[in-house]
Amino acid sequence: MKLFVNIKELVGVQEVSALKVGAEMDSLNGIKDAFLLVEDGRIAQYGPMCDMPQNLRDLAENAVLQSGEIVDATGRYIMPAFCDSHTHLVYAGSREQEFTDKIKGLSYQEIARRGGGILNSAKLLSQTSEESLFNSAMQRAREIMGQGTGAVEIKSGYGLNPQDEIKMLRVIARMKEESPLTIKSTFLGAHAFPAKYADDHNVYVEEIINEMIPMIASEGLAEYIDAFCEEGFFSVEDTDRIFNAGMKYGLRPKVHANQMGFSGGVQVGVKYNAISVDHLESTGADEFRALKESDTIATILPGATFFLNMQYAPARQIIDYGIPVAMASNYNPGSCPSGSLQFQMALACIAMKLTPAEALNACTINGAFAMGVDDMLGGITAGKQANIILTKEIPSIDFIPYAFTTPFMERLYIAGREV
Repeated sequence: MKLFVNIKELVGVQEVSALKVGAEMDSLNGIKDAFLLVEDGRIAQYGPMCDMPQNLRDLAENAVLQSGEIVDATGRYIMPAFCDSHTHLVYAGSREQEFTDKIKGLSYQEIARRGGGILNSAKLLSQTSEESLFNSAMQRAREIMGQGTGAVEIKSGYGLNPQDEIKMLRVIARMKEESPLTIKSTFLGAHAFPAKYADDHNVYVEEIINEMIPMIASEGLAEYIDAFCEEGFFSVEDTDRIFNAGMKYGLRPKVHANQMGFSGGVQVGVKYNAISVDHLESTGADEFRALKESDTIATILPGATFFLNMQYAPARQIIDYGIPVAMASNYNPGSCPSGSLQFQMALACIAMKLTPAEALNACTINGAFAMGVDDMLGGITAGKQANIILTKEIPSIDFIPYAFTTPFMERLYIAGREV
């Protein structure tokens, strides 16, 4: 049991768990001068201090504060922990040389054609042991927890052959067991074409469909299947075939869509009821209509847009169209070597004109939806798992994206336990 009292404001309160949409994304339901009771790792009760039940009031007044069961949150906020629904947290090495290449004017596609980009990461990963991959990924997991993330989706995609894709997914499975984070796993064999299939893409697509997907399904190594649907990578037709095969094994799609052009990734994602379509730098009326009529959530990744110096996704227009938007870090070695969702919030506010409330909803309740855990995470709701952030003494929630290099979190609790 843990009881938080005198909370400056309890933020993200949802009496009934629901996905935020349209103008509602600009609303952060809150309770000022609040209490919050956590029992058995879940949110049990909350409300204004003036309405706190007498038994809890007696406990707060009589308990020994040093026990840790009672937390006086005077001057501080409590909010849902971040849900980061798109990452590539398992990888080997770094790619700062490509960072220099970009500065010198090479495009993402040019770097890829020279054997850089995803193929560079695949080469490094093939030379790295499973144990080393696990240790480095756990270090990154601790890093993002230190920045307020309590749940994360992690993709494969730097293996690009059956053996190494399985290796990555087994690392993720071990992380699920040993990290306090809530983790979802995504198979992304369709991330790039290995060099040996550069002139025969169909052979690699067949390998994904006939070898990788059955192996992964037999071991239960992934909840989702993803594809980089983009010119020069996987076509709509490739993606369609891969998703059709994956769904037969119970893998629900997610899509890397429309990052570098109008690829058709959104439409193929909607066709297969993808849980999310991610990136969306190139998105227009056709994509808006497709998403509006679907259960697929639009997910923006502003950190990658920033790092690659591209045009940002039209998130303001997407929200104004009444479409829910999630936001994730895309933490990876090539296009966003950062897992800070505080920084993503700042980019969304500054470059994409989201309000701080919209940005926070995008990486809490909507992020939870984009990784299929909105029934248990993402909001302050009785019965949900107590993944919560206790802030420092900050003047307002808007301060978080405003002062984007200033640490705002005092403590992170996952399932009610401080981590």
